[in-house]
Amino acid sequence: MRLFCVARYRELLTVTQEQREELTRWAQSRTLPAGDVFRARIILALADGLSFHQIKKVLQTTAPTISRWKQRFEQQGLAGLEPQHKGSKPRTATPAVQARVCRKVQQRPGAGSTHWPVRRLAAELGVSKSSVQRILAQARLQPHRLERYMASNDPHFEEKAADVIGLYLDPPQHAAVFCLDEKTAIQALDRLDPVLPLSPGRAGRHGFEYYRHGTLSLYAALDVKTGHVHGKTAKRHTSAEFITFLTEVVRQARWAREIHIVLDNLSAHKTKAVQDFLADNHKVRFHFTPTYSSWLNQVELWFAKIQRDLLDRGVFTSVTDLARKIRKYIRAYAKVARPFRWSFSDPARRISNPIAGTAH
Repeated sequence: MRLFCVARYRELLTVTQEQREELTRWAQSRTLPAGDVFRARIILALADGLSFHQIKKVLQTTAPTISRWKQRFEQQGLAGLEPQHKGSKPRTATPAVQARVCRKVQQRPGAGSTHWPVRRLAAELGVSKSSVQRILAQARLQPHRLERYMASNDPHFEEKAADVIGLYLDPPQHAAVFCLDEKTAIQALDRLDPVLPLSPGRAGRHGFEYYRHGTLSLYAALDVKTGHVHGKTAKRHTSAEFITFLTEVVRQARWAREIHIVLDNLSAHKTKAVQDFLADNHKVRFHFTPTYSSWLNQVELWFAKIQRDLLDRGVFTSVTDLARKIRKYIRAYAKVARPFRWSFSDPARRISNPIAGTAH
């Protein structure tokens, strides 16, 4: 058997042909751990006669490291190049610990707090912060979040909701269906400082101070079939303005045999003047949503869209400027308008009407 011998500090490192072939395979591997490749290169460098100083420079290591692996190779051969530290044992929270964390986080903490911060909960239970985070993530518990809800107290909720959803899913033939509502008290805010545009690494910015020129109301009627919106701005939110807007909507849908309008229970929608209007327009029928159920009115989706697209960041020099920009937005929206895809995933939850049961 051929031997390779290298003298270094008056010590002899012996590497067999078989060991050299194996070390070469390790050193050239692209799949082995980096530590195995590194140790194989140290031994090969020693076998090739490089000095400690040369190896330190080439492999970016230290003399004690070279000496340690040289000694282990001499004592155990290739087996001595195996890492001695196997790593710490993974720590897993026992089911009992998980139950304690989940139970505690759902209880109200003391000292006037309303919820448990992760670090405080970890200190309370004697568990690491990371373990608490993993347990809460696995259990889908989010104590830092709070969502709000509004429960309808309408005794006729099921009947009204089924009526509205039925219009969306199965409207009458030769009929027009509109979702109508008002967005009141829209502020014409003018920024006192320049608006800084966004740039790489920086969001657009509004100045803190503003001047309010006044407010106006926006009446909007969403055509459920086409998605088009007919809008009208008004200085005041009155029953007379509402009737004026209704007249415009009816004029636009004069082709229809029936005009169904979904709207909320605002007092301005039920005045004597409105009742007289309905008496004079027999093909117009109102469908009132249940109380606290604005989510049933599709025009609310469009109101949220114009709020995001225009009103949240808009700068308006006057109420007139605000009204002009709203009308411009409505005209632009008409070019890309699409009907909303209405769905109701669980009609059996509170609505058992057969018409509503067809929703998906």
